Amino acid sequence: MSTSKFRGKIIQASENGNGELPPAPEIGVAVFILKDNKILFGRRRSLSIAANTYGLPGGHLEFGESYEECAAREVKEETGLDIKNIEVLTSNSNLYYEEKHLDITYARAYLSNPNQTPQNIEPEKCEGWEWCDLNNLPEPMFGPLKEMLQSGFNPFLITV
Repeated sequence: MSTSKFRGKIIQASENGNGELPPAPEIGVAVFILKDNKILFGRRRSLSIAANTYGLPGGHLEFGESYEECAAREVKEETGLDIKNIEVLTSNSNLYYEEKHLDITYARAYLSNPNQTPQNIEPEKCEGWEWCDLNNLPEPMFGPLKEMLQSGFNPFLITV
């Protein structure tokens, strides 16, 4: 077992049996794009961690990138949409199927031009995009996102 000092406390990190530390969490950003009381959702294909579930546009945070920069880049890469007024709302940490540790930061944004239409730019990763009402969410939904929304989280009401 490895130990390190952090703020005066001894922290022990469990090893994976080979004397190595477990992999670091993956850090991602997911974006609630809001339009006319609807949220943009896409159904992920089987090659992603959230296989065959609905989720928000987003992806991995790149080195040196802010959450807002990541949100804008990922939304553009996945949907072709330009967004504005990007606000970080919350973060959560999930051990997903005990295989991956995901730290997800959720942001809210609006379309730069309300007449834009989402495009499926990465069809190998996503089946397509659709606008859904918060009271009529698509199923099956990515587990951590579903739990957060079912617990009463509302991206329309959060003030930052």
